[in-house]
Amino acid sequence: MTTTRTGEPDQRHLRGVLASGDRPQRPGALSASLTFGWRALLKIKHVPEQLFDVTLFPVLFLLMFTYLFGGAIVGSTEEYLQWVLPGILVMTVVMITLYTGVTLNTDITKGVFDRFRSLPIWRPAPLAGALLGDAVRYTMASLVVIVLGLVLGFRPENGVVGVVLSVLLLIVFCYSLSWIWTLLGLVLRTPNSVMTVSMVVMFPGTFLSNIFVDPRTMPGWLQAFVDVNPVTHLVTAIRGLMHGGVTAGQIGWVLAAAAVMVALFAPVTMYLYRNRN
Repeated sequence: MTTTRTGEPDQRHLRGVLASGDRPQRPGALSASLTFGWRALLKIKHVPEQLFDVTLFPVLFLLMFTYLFGGAIVGSTEEYLQWVLPGILVMTVVMITLYTGVTLNTDITKGVFDRFRSLPIWRPAPLAGALLGDAVRYTMASLVVIVLGLVLGFRPENGVVGVVLSVLLLIVFCYSLSWIWTLLGLVLRTPNSVMTVSMVVMFPGTFLSNIFVDPRTMPGWLQAFVDVNPVTHLVTAIRGLMHGGVTAGQIGWVLAAAAVMVALFAPVTMYLYRNRN
């Protein structure tokens, strides 16, 4: 007869209980990625201030640029709204992609990153899940801009189909762009440094484009930069999808740029992610 001290469990009995059930199966790549995507959304529940960049900022951008510059640039705020809203849509969502690298770097500095690496899951799942969660944020920001634009008088000539295709193209481009900030989140030391470096790249990338004005009004040397800026081609394609006149070459250029960014930065990011000490 086995005797144990009071409050101390029988070790053989304990081992038998723990070993009696079937071992749970290892989660698949899709299941793990969706779980981390849900984690990214739960952060918004606990820190609702994270929604400011997808709700408040789009409203401010659209109202300020439409009513501050519309009359001076075009002579009519209503007419300028038809031109500038696709650009504001691109600018808003592209700027949100910066938080992908900031969030990853925050997990690294807090030690959560090391915990994820120790789990028996598909290794890229935390990155893939974070990008899936960001896609939801991109969609929310797009809806805010479009709904506000409709209230103010924006009328896309291609209707709902053109708007939906525009948002899908924008999300594809922003997904590829997020790999750049993810790479920065792995190599830089603090979230603030990730934000600073990203903004240094993103501000000229968005403002030196055709978001606010026609590039033909710019000096030749500046127009040369604007013409090769991927954001310019993205805005042109989205304007064409919303108002008509888009060509297969314009959409193809955007998709090609997205594919190049993924091909260049995704393998390097995954290499650093797997081999980070």
